[in-house]
Amino acid sequence: MPAPGDNDGVTSADILKPRLPSPLQEVADDRFARHGVRLLLKRDDLIHPDLVGNKWRKLVPNIEAAAGRPLLTFGGAYSNHLRATAAAGRLLGLPTVGVVRGDELAGRPLNPSLARCAADGMRLHFVDRSMYRRKAEPETLAGLLRAAAAEDAYVVPEGGSNAAAVRGCRALGEELRGRADVVAVACGTGGTLAGLAAGLGAGQRVLGVPVLKGDFLDGEIARLQAEAFGGRRGDWSLDERFHCGGYGRTTPELHAFAADFEARHSLAVERLYVAKLLYGLVELATEGAFARGTAVAAVITA
Repeated sequence: MPAPGDNDGVTSADILKPRLPSPLQEVADDRFARHGVRLLLKRDDLIHPDLVGNKWRKLVPNIEAAAGRPLLTFGGAYSNHLRATAAAGRLLGLPTVGVVRGDELAGRPLNPSLARCAADGMRLHFVDRSMYRRKAEPETLAGLLRAAAAEDAYVVPEGGSNAAAVRGCRALGEELRGRADVVAVACGTGGTLAGLAAGLGAGQRVLGVPVLKGDFLDGEIARLQAEAFGGRRGDWSLDERFHCGGYGRTTPELHAFAADFEARHSLAVERLYVAKLLYGLVELATEGAFARGTAVAAVITA
């Protein structure tokens, strides 16, 4: 198989065979209809069976930039990003290294998520939580690369969000130009929103629903847009009320909502990102946050 980045006309995107543009489906939901709001689902979860949604959009530009070098990235024990990177490595024949938060996990049996990474060929390197928090510091990162025997690797940040990823996510906005008034997306590291907002047309706006607790994301999205495009792009805002206590946190109410949405629309609802997004949109529609006649597109990222 040709290595990604070879000058033979074959790219990683060609090999991975994505379904693009992803489908846009309108669903009938009385919780929106009674307020005169249309709900559409942007099915990025159908792009690729192993690199779902924004993982494909963010990883492929980084794989192209790596030009055949091994990929090293970071994540927790249940990281979707680690699983997607490992799957990409398997599909493309690229070595991958996952730096995993929590050295106490090194001597334990792998959970299903990490076991999947290992089965896909990812070499796992466990580090203590203090060092993991400092991974962006140049000296700490250099030490991690040495310890993982991966000094030649191309480094993809945790969650996959960097300038290359943001530019890759701009295509998501371009696919939605003229298709909705408001585009809503769940936010972890903010890279998807940063690119999405840049790709939309005039008169469209993005609503981000953070799944992490804290008020850092606004500045992080602005920073990512500055790195990718030279400054702020698009009309976007965040509503930070729907994280359910922070990343990985859920509530019985959220689970009940997600199960009900699944029953209504025959759609599997991922709990840590998508359920919080959809729950937030129902609440906002109930509050009258959307004018009658508004078309809201929810990006289904997982």
